[in-house]
Amino acid sequence: MSDPIARRPDVDAELLRIQGFLTAFARRQAPRVTPLPGGFAVRDDALPHSRADNQIVLDQPSVDAASLPALADEALAGLPHRLISVFHDQVGLAVAPTLVEAGYEHAVSLLMLHTGQVPPAGSTKREAEEVDLEVLRGPLARRWRGFLPEAEDEAIRQLVDRRLARRRGAEAVHFIASRAEDGEAACWADLYLDRTTGVAQIEDVLTDETRLRQGHGNAVLAEALRRSEAAGCATRFLIAEADDWPRHWYERLGFTTIAHAHSFERG
Repeated sequence: MSDPIARRPDVDAELLRIQGFLTAFARRQAPRVTPLPGGFAVRDDALPHSRADNQIVLDQPSVDAASLPALADEALAGLPHRLISVFHDQVGLAVAPTLVEAGYEHAVSLLMLHTGQVPPAGSTKREAEEVDLEVLRGPLARRWRGFLPEAEDEAIRQLVDRRLARRRGAEAVHFIASRAEDGEAACWADLYLDRTTGVAQIEDVLTDETRLRQGHGNAVLAEALRRSEAAGCATRFLIAEADDWPRHWYERLGFTTIAHAHSFERG
C-alpha cells in the first residue's frame, strides 16, 4: 500500500497551517507574551507549576542558538524550570547541540495528520461526549499523581486547572470523555477548533490506568474527529511522543507523521 501522504500534494500547506495554529494557540492562551529573537516567551503567574504555560516558543526559520540559554534564563527568571518548544524541525535540529551542551534534555515529538476516514457514529463499542472540567478533575488528578508521585498537591491542582486556561487558546475548546459503567471518565482528551483556518487539534489523550484496552480511547478519538469534521476543520492533527507506543495506535486510526517538533527542558 502506498503512503497516503504521497497522494496529498497539499501536505506542506497543511503543515504550515498546523505550525501557525500551535503558535497562535500559545500566544492566545498566555496572559503575558514577550517577543524574543526567533520567537516569544509565554508566562502565566497563576500556573507556575505548568511548564507548558511558562516557556519559550521558537517560531522563526532561523535562531541564534548560542544566545538561547541566556535568553531562556532571562525570560523565565524566577521559575525552577526551563522549557523551549520548537515546531519547525530544521530549527530544532540546529539548536539541539547548543542546548544539550547547556544541560537541556532534548525530546522529539511527531506531528501527525489525520489522513484516514472519519469514523461514523456508532462505529465504536463505546461512546464519548463533551464534558466539563469537573467530570475530569478526579481522574485527571489521579493520572497526574501517577506521573508525578512526589509532586506537591498544589502542583497537581495547577496541572488540572490549567485546562481552563486553554479555553483562551482557540475559537472553540471542548473536553471529550468516554465514561465507564460507573459514570466516571475513563478516557479523555482536549479538542481545539479553529473554523477560520480549518484546523483542529486533539491534545492530551489520557486513559485511567484501570480502564486501559476497553475501547474508551477509540471512542474519544472517533468523537473528536467527527466534531472536527462537523466544524469544517479538514486539517486534523495531534502530537505524539516519538518513542512511545500510542503513535502506533494513532497510525491504526488513520494518523500519519508529516513532521517533527522538538522540546528542550531543564530543571
